[in-house]
Amino acid sequence: MFANRYTALVDACSLVSAPRRDLLLSLAEAEFFRVRWSARILDETKAALQKILAERGFEETVVRAGRIIGAMESAFPEALVNPCGEPLDLTIRLPDPNDEHVIKAAVQTQAQAIVTENIRDFPSDILAPMGIEARTADDFIADTIELDEGRAVAAIRKLRLRMQRPEMSAEAYLRSLEAHGLLVTASVLSPHIDSI
Repeated sequence: MFANRYTALVDACSLVSAPRRDLLLSLAEAEFFRVRWSARILDETKAALQKILAERGFEETVVRAGRIIGAMESAFPEALVNPCGEPLDLTIRLPDPNDEHVIKAAVQTQAQAIVTENIRDFPSDILAPMGIEARTADDFIADTIELDEGRAVAAIRKLRLRMQRPEMSAEAYLRSLEAHGLLVTASVLSPHIDSI
C-alpha cells in the first residue's frame, strides 16, 4: 500500500471505537494509505459516539462527539467524499440496503478497501468487480503494520505516548488493544513491545 495510491474508506463502525480510530488515523497520518469517509459516515459515527458517551454517563455528549468528529475533519480535510446521488447499479442486493452509501462513497473516491466491522454487509461478489475489498479494522491495521514495521511501530509509539488519560505502558497498551478486539494487531505488535 502506498499513500499516494492506496485509499481506504472507513465505515462508521470502525471509527466509533477509539483504539481502532486512533490506530487507523495514526497510520493514515504516517502516509501508509489515504483515509476517506463521507458526511453520512461521519453523521453515523457522531450519533454512535453520543450514544456510547451517554451510556457511560458522560455529560455534554453532543459536544464531546462533535469534538471528536471535528478533530478528525481538521486532521484530514481531504478525507471527505461527496458521493454522487445516482443509485449504484448493483445486480445483487446488499444484505443491508442502508449500506449502499458506503459502497457509493468507496466507488466515488476509487478506494481499494472498505474498512468495516460489518464484513457480512459487504459481500465480495459485489465488491470484487469494483476492485474493492471489505476488511475489518483489525486485519487492515495488522496488514498495514507489516508493510513497514519500523515506520508503523514508530507511528504507534507516538500515538501511545500522546495518551494522557490514562498514560499507558506498552504492555498495557497491547492489553487494551486485545480488550477492544484488535487481537491480530496486538499479535503483530507483540515482538515490538520494547519499541512501542
